[in-house]
Amino acid sequence: MTRDIPGALDYYEAGCGWRIEPMQAPEGAYYLCSLGDKPMAGIMDMSAMGHLDGVPPHWFTYLAVADLDAAIKQTLAHGGVVQRDPWEVPGIGHIAIVTDTTGAAVGLIQPAEQDNPGQT
Repeated sequence: MTRDIPGALDYYEAGCGWRIEPMQAPEGAYYLCSLGDKPMAGIMDMSAMGHLDGVPPHWFTYLAVADLDAAIKQTLAHGGVVQRDPWEVPGIGHIAIVTDTTGAAVGLIQPAEQDNPGQT
């Protein structure tokens, strides 16, 4: 999450050797970062996200889960809260944003290859 997309793209392409490709997301342009053929990260412009005014640029953590629905049920059973209901990012996976009992936010992602385990 950054307000300086060109600076971030330059930094991570040069510093990490990532291949970066733009794709459209519900919130606007999203940049998928890959090392070889493995997706490694994503970069998103937070400028137009009013709810993030005053929040500095940052990385947001996603935890891969085999079954997003089961992970959400487990989160709720242990006192967590769903902050954003699941949505799909085509080719990436299904994602939900939750907070733990301390209020710390994390993304849960069922990667696309988990959605269709028979596909490569």
